[in-house]
Amino acid sequence: MKRETFSSRLGFILVSAGCAIGLGNVWKFPYMCGQYGGAVFILCYIVFLALFGLPIIVCEFAVGRGSRQSIATSFSTLAPRGTRWGQMSYFGLAGNYLLMMFYTMVAGWLVYYCVRTFGGAFNGADTAQVAAAYSGMLQSPGTMTLWTAVVWALCLGVCALGLENGVEKITKVMMALLLAVMVLLGIRSVTLSGAGEGLRFYLVPDLEKVKEQGFAAILYGAMNQSFFTLSVGIGSMAIFGSYMKKDRSITGEAVRIIALDTFVALTAGIIVIPACFAFGVSQDSGPSLLFLTLPNVFSQMAGGQLWGGLFFLFMSFAALSTVVAVYENIISFGMDKWGWTRKKSVAINGAALLVLSLPAVLGMNVWSGIQPLGATSNLREMEDFIVTNSLLPLGSVVFVLFCVRKNGWGWDNFLQEVNTGAGRKFPTWLRGYMGTVLPVAVGVIYIKGYYDTMVNVAQASVFRTVLWVLFGVFMVWFVISTAFFPHRDSR
Repeated sequence: MKRETFSSRLGFILVSAGCAIGLGNVWKFPYMCGQYGGAVFILCYIVFLALFGLPIIVCEFAVGRGSRQSIATSFSTLAPRGTRWGQMSYFGLAGNYLLMMFYTMVAGWLVYYCVRTFGGAFNGADTAQVAAAYSGMLQSPGTMTLWTAVVWALCLGVCALGLENGVEKITKVMMALLLAVMVLLGIRSVTLSGAGEGLRFYLVPDLEKVKEQGFAAILYGAMNQSFFTLSVGIGSMAIFGSYMKKDRSITGEAVRIIALDTFVALTAGIIVIPACFAFGVSQDSGPSLLFLTLPNVFSQMAGGQLWGGLFFLFMSFAALSTVVAVYENIISFGMDKWGWTRKKSVAINGAALLVLSLPAVLGMNVWSGIQPLGATSNLREMEDFIVTNSLLPLGSVVFVLFCVRKNGWGWDNFLQEVNTGAGRKFPTWLRGYMGTVLPVAVGVIYIKGYYDTMVNVAQASVFRTVLWVLFGVFMVWFVISTAFFPHRDSR
């Protein structure tokens, strides 16, 4: 069966950017800026994005386009016989499923808040009422399940229409609306009385804040955010590389996607931080910024019902574009691995995605007693931890080593694929950096993330700590065995 391709270059860029642009850009980035002193964090973030994000996303796109397959069969198609690279297929499928098991639910929260805000639910609400609304949503399994199912049905329906008529066409519309609403919200935010102080905080380096937080902490935060913002490591980008035409070089397109991703993150900060300063609320309040702090801001703002509704509409588009993209990757897995039709893959994977989303939903209420990462944790946090702290960084290492090592696809084959077509060429001198420095740097992210989490787990249960440490060791062994030890596969 002939491989589907994007109908246009713009379609590839916007759909790929839609996958990258998600809650990490428009939720996590602003509150991390608030936490780490604004401009200094932004400068570090951009540097690390170039050092880490760009080479890794180029590798994913190259593997996808070179194989014309999703992660289901891309490694086994390109790898030499007698290697273990093909086992990455189930690693990637697990990562995409785990991501959607909680991300679909969170996207449902955003759509729910969008509807409620446009409906005037927060008009004149005080801090206690906003907090009660958020708590009430989390404590209602019926409400949570309903809006998770709404997102599931919408995104699955888009994928059922196919690549060109569904994923590409609808994501292009969502992305265009997202960018338009962002610009509108940004203009409104910077014209609020008192917003100037927020802009100065955001755009002017604050050395006192650097001393307060510690430069090492800011560096690690920026490195972590730059790495995870692009959703690389589990094949979510490789699938769109497989749909990419050969008329443009991969590096140039990757730069454009990262630039668009960065624009959205920076604009999100311009929307959130000046508004927080204008109304005297904390801009470094962590994840609660989205559902507790900002509704309080909009409730005080003239026309807050409209501006709040538009904000959650823009957030919903960001989340939905990611869900559509990852659903497409999951559906393509069944088509590539087992030869299913799109209709059959949509039906089977759709049913599994809906059922597997329920643990995260119930973990917020009915199953709240299950605390896998220590006191106050829940199943969503466990799923997020496995994806964010294990599968994404280690999967990225596998992609990079696969493109560099001789027992993988190999540097020459990688360069030939990356540089095919008009546009920016990939620097040949980066081979040593990608083969040594980049994997070590990602390893530091992995170890640091695990250490921070295990400290909290250890305070609650030695048994759970042992289980998680064993899991972490297994994941490292998986990567090392895949990249360095030959094995006669079944091809």
